[in-house]
Amino acid sequence: MNQGIYEVLSNKRIALDTYEMVLRGDTRSLDSRSRPGQFLNIKLEGLYLRRPISVCDVNGNEITIIYKIVGKGTRQLSMMYGGQLLDVLCGLGNGFDIEAAKGHNIAVIGGGVGVPPMYGVARALREQGQPVTAILGFQTMEAAFYIDKFRELGCKVLVTTDDGTLGLKGFVTDALRTTSCDYYLACGPQPMLKSLHKTGLPGQMSFEERMGCGFGACMGCTCHTLVGMKRICKDGPVFKSEEVTFGE
Repeated sequence: MNQGIYEVLSNKRIALDTYEMVLRGDTRSLDSRSRPGQFLNIKLEGLYLRRPISVCDVNGNEITIIYKIVGKGTRQLSMMYGGQLLDVLCGLGNGFDIEAAKGHNIAVIGGGVGVPPMYGVARALREQGQPVTAILGFQTMEAAFYIDKFRELGCKVLVTTDDGTLGLKGFVTDALRTTSCDYYLACGPQPMLKSLHKTGLPGQMSFEERMGCGFGACMGCTCHTLVGMKRICKDGPVFKSEEVTFGE
């Protein structure tokens, strides 16, 4: 983990209430190739708590993040423009274990704002020559993004929408059943992760969660595991599917 000042290079709307921001700064604490899936914690003027945002991609000293406007912090973030500076905690959390996925028919699964970190995961897998099926779930066509980006990586892409306006009407688990994939790497809302867990397939899942400190000091973000409660920001956000219980 490192703290620094990062420059906003660009910030643009790419889908319904969804923005892509590119930052320039120190990326040495990000393991974007062997363990993608870490996150940033961004300080915003006038707000007490930092805002955790998943890393979508890393290219040299540039970091791409994608976020959705859900409150005051992300709305403030959406109004920033190139040349402005942000105080950022970088390289937080433990990412996906790419090595553990080798030898499997891999599904990379993202739901909504859980899609961005899965782009970095898919890129890392494709750079190792792994075939990847990307399953991307959105509420509606207007909320969809990065579909072509996944295709450009060489992924087979399946899209689902809740209302059927794009791709398969239904959920990511419905699309997963149409594939021969036997291992998944996923990020999305907890109901989606819980549904994936119920399939019984082995995999890894990254939790979206509101956080306080972002590095394990406050116990403000936790999940149920076989060995008790674990901190999503410090022990995760990625966990093996077999260790998570969802409190059941």
